[in-house]
This record gives sequence, C-alpha cells and structure tokens, in this order.
Amino acid sequence: MSLLFRRASLASLGLAFGLSALSLSPLMAQQTAPAPADAAAPAAKPVDPNTVIATVNGQPLTEADLVLAEGELSQQFAQLPPEQRRAAALSAAIEIRVMAAKAVTDGLDKDPDFQRRMAFLQQRALHGEMVEKGVVNKVTDAEVRARYDQEIANTPPVNEVHARHILVKTKEEAEAIIKQLDGGADFQKLANEHTSDPSGKTNGGDLGWFGPGQMVPEFDKAAFALEVGKYTKQPVQSQFGWHVIKLEDKRAKQPPAFDDVKDQAKQAVIRDKYFALVKSLRAGAKVEIPDANLKKAVDTLESAK
Repeated sequence: MSLLFRRASLASLGLAFGLSALSLSPLMAQQTAPAPADAAAPAAKPVDPNTVIATVNGQPLTEADLVLAEGELSQQFAQLPPEQRRAAALSAAIEIRVMAAKAVTDGLDKDPDFQRRMAFLQQRALHGEMVEKGVVNKVTDAEVRARYDQEIANTPPVNEVHARHILVKTKEEAEAIIKQLDGGADFQKLANEHTSDPSGKTNGGDLGWFGPGQMVPEFDKAAFALEVGKYTKQPVQSQFGWHVIKLEDKRAKQPPAFDDVKDQAKQAVIRDKYFALVKSLRAGAKVEIPDANLKKAVDTLESAK
C-alpha cells in the first residue's frame, strides 16, 4: 500500500456502528465466542454442577463454585498450562474460604467500610446481570440487520476513484514527465522508470481504489478533480514530493458487507437498548444531589448519553 494512504476506519466508511459501545464496559460482561472444539477429541461428559469437589471445614465446594472461581481468576492463571489451571483455581478457592472464615471470626464482616464495598459489589453484579439478561440476550438478529440497513440508508453516497501516480523529488522532474505524457508516452512505463514510491515501481504507480480523505489533502483534491483517463497538467506538491496523477476510473463507494460489521451493529443496538432502559429507570427514580456544581456536572453527562 502506498505511503500516501491514511488509515481507514469505520468512520471513513460512513458508519457509526462503534459509537459509545465501550461506555458499557466494564459494567457489562464481555461476549466472547467459545473456543472451537477439537474434532479429534471425544466429547467431554457433562459434569453435574452440584458435584462436591472438596469440603472446607465441613462446607462443600462444588463444581459450580470451582467454575466460578476459574472464571473470576482467569487472568491470574492465564500463564499456567491448561492442565494446571483447574488445580490452581481449586487451591485459590480453598484459600479464599479459609481466609474468609477467619475474617468472619475476627468480625471483619461487620466493618462499615467492608459492608459498603459488599453492597456496591452486589449492586454492580446485579447491574451486570440486568445488562446481560435484560439487554444483551434480548437483541435479535432482525434488530441487528435493521440497524445495519438504517446506517447504510443514512450514509450519503460517496464516490471513490482509481488512480495512478508518479512521485519525484523536484518540480522540474514532474514537468519533464508531463511533457513526455503530452507527447504520447505510456504512463505506467514512466511510473515504473521514475517514481520514488516503492510500492509503485512494479505496478505502474497503481494506487488502487480510494475514497475522499484517504490521501494527503493536496493529492486528494487533485485526483478527485480529474476526469477519467486524464492526468494532471501541472505537478502536484505534497509533503512527499511532486506528483503526476492519472485518473483511471470512478465509481460509487460500496458499503461494507453486513457480515464484516455485524458485531459493530450489534454493539450499537445494545448501546441504544441499554441507554433506553437506563433513561426509563432514571425517570422513575427519585435522585437528589445537594451539591449544585456536582449536580450540574452529572446532568451534563446524562444529557450527552
């Protein structure tokens, strides 16, 4: 790809799918695809979540408890070989239980700061459950497709162009090349011989298709002003040097395929549903903030959602 190209993004494609989806994290559980099963391995026999794996001071620690520990502590054990993670999780779960029992014996569970943290953690966990089961799990394929179709319909049509260029160091070199083109010289041959753009030395200076804003401004303006089959009659200067540009073709820019952006479309649907739910719940809640400046700051944040 030519050094002239800027990085394209979904925004450059005219789509707003990714908008504020990240504002739900870390309060929303990440949706991850399950790892593909090993076709050669036999299917694992389902394990009863109530199976007792260990007892700690007479209290059962079940398969469900161990699965929860593995999930909560997954980052801690990420560097361990897979066959060691289950044992490490069980060891950690036992450690947590005996330490927690000691904390209760010492009355630490009665500490006001601890109780406040526990209340917040419970509320946060319930928030996550509500997001997952009340928002994420209720998003349908039809809604995702409708959001994609809506974004495409709302995107103004944009042309893209297919161009070639010859990049040289001086204006005089570019003028000499234009003079040869005026005399009937072949553009691709001249590009292979003279361009200093490494990507264009073997393909006749071909830049492929690009849309508005993907090239540096001077190049972009000159390329989109050309008629198909024409080349610039005056050298075009940019930060890279002097260009002679030829326009090969124009066409309407094609939108991304649904399968390429469906995950972003789903996140956009989730975002909208989440904030709609929050708005309805906030409308029915009595919220008082005595500090006027703090209230104004919160109101500003809320109005931006």
